[in-house]
Amino acid sequence: MMYRLLIATACGALLQSCGKLDHIGQAPSLSPQTQSVERQAMVFSGLPTRTLDTSDYRRASLWSGDETSLFGDRRAFTTGDILTVMVEIDDQAEISNTTSRSRSSQENLGIPHLLGFPQRRNKALPDGASLDSAVELDSSSASQGNGSVRRNEKLTLRIAATVVDVLPNGVLRIEGTQEVRVNFELRELFVSGFVRRADITRQNEITYDKMASARISYGGRGQISDVQQPRVGQQVLDAILPF
Repeated sequence: MMYRLLIATACGALLQSCGKLDHIGQAPSLSPQTQSVERQAMVFSGLPTRTLDTSDYRRASLWSGDETSLFGDRRAFTTGDILTVMVEIDDQAEISNTTSRSRSSQENLGIPHLLGFPQRRNKALPDGASLDSAVELDSSSASQGNGSVRRNEKLTLRIAATVVDVLPNGVLRIEGTQEVRVNFELRELFVSGFVRRADITRQNEITYDKMASARISYGGRGQISDVQQPRVGQQVLDAILPF
């Protein structure tokens, strides 16, 4: 059993290290754009919903409903269109709870006249002893608890996303990626979710709070990120050790 565990650990370490070999002694490679979901949506945007009017008077008119006209609607409408997503997160939450509880009780049981038994027994007891208070109980308890949670998150980003799918109810599924490489560190930004056409502004922008099932990821990879991460062996031991 231990032999198999060592083999599995070694294989996992080898697979994870293969991704780091890409930027040993050099900057991390950018993801190829030819394999992105956004490019596939732009190339295979589907069939047009209406035929284009090629008459000269329609193409020259300023009041045409075409997107290329002066008063045309240039918002994202169909698969392959691009819009801007604005992420401005400035959340702050603070929760504080205090609980205090105390209890005190005292019980005293006396049998001074139980068929004359206490009087007879008191004579045989040492001086100062008596059965007048045969049973006496005294107890007290107290508990106190304090708890607090405080979080503060702030993130401001702008990213261009692509409409990758149009659902039957007209909702748009968007997805956007962005990579910026500075020296030997690569910053990665990913955003996806579902938006309504009515929520897109005339500037072809939408805020993250109007996105359903929003998925926002801000991270990176490179030499600095590798140093900040614990080694594979340490992660395995943290997962399997019970103490």
